[in-house]
Amino acid sequence: MTIGILALQGAFAEHADMLDRLDTAHVTIRKPADLERHFDGLILPGGESTVMGKLLRDLELLEPLRERICGGLPVMGTCAGLILLAGEVEGGAPVFATMHVRVRRNAYGRQDDSFDTEDDFRGIGRIPMTFIRAPYIVSVSGGARTLAETGGRVVAAREGNQLGCAFHPELTGDLRVHRYFLDMVRAAENHI
Repeated sequence: MTIGILALQGAFAEHADMLDRLDTAHVTIRKPADLERHFDGLILPGGESTVMGKLLRDLELLEPLRERICGGLPVMGTCAGLILLAGEVEGGAPVFATMHVRVRRNAYGRQDDSFDTEDDFRGIGRIPMTFIRAPYIVSVSGGARTLAETGGRVVAAREGNQLGCAFHPELTGDLRVHRYFLDMVRAAENHI
């Protein structure tokens, strides 16, 4: 199994470190030629969603990746990556728009309003969560379902092969969210 990591901007190196700890091969996606390499799943890291959306368009990666996601490629979006997947974005424009969730950008405030907490994640248990200028999920509809909430707000959801987290599991040292995603990738491979 090989995981592609969008590496245009943001916390892509931290996701690579987590995959290394899980003995999982990975490749970085920076330009259209990188899409010729084989990868079974995709991680969209945290960072700045507006910048990432612009770079995806400018580098002609947006449509090819959207087609793969719509075709069933398992994808995990964290923080800005969740915003990229969201069908509706308060305070911004949708990018991939493949998940039936509405998100609010920078919902918890500025950088100095960042925080750590712990809460339950369906199918995993209680996990640490790091929020940095994070969004949260305002509403879940269609085939999307809530996986985690904290403070009465939805912070993780899944729709088919798409996993979106408002927090940064790659910054906690806890491997369980990444394992959950890798299990999604394995399940998708078994259905091909």
